Amino acid sequence: MENNLTWTEFEKVAMHVGTIINVADFPEARKPAFQLTIDFGEAIGIRKTSAQITKRYTKDVLLNRQIVAVVNFPKKQIGKFMSECLILGAVGEEGDVILLAPDFKIENGLRIG
Repeated sequence: MENNLTWTEFEKVAMHVGTIINVADFPEARKPAFQLTIDFGEAIGIRKTSAQITKRYTKDVLLNRQIVAVVNFPKKQIGKFMSECLILGAVGEEGDVILLAPDFKIENGLRIG
């Protein structure tokens, strides 16, 4: 069992819905990955991240797809690329990631809580 969080700690994690508006290959990454540009709506804006999700997803499938991401982690330098958020997904035994996403198209920026 993992460590228990308090409700106050959980509330600090800013998980929001965004739409992937650009997908590019990331050949400099150590493991196969994409560079993603995500629109989180007016209040949060556009953020970039990289994701090792090439086992299950193609660029065409990802484009215009809504996802859930944490937007309040510190930025992280990955090679020459600056990651500004963390998309969320379930990680299978083989390391493949299944993205978390809303069932219906909703407004970008809505908070998960």
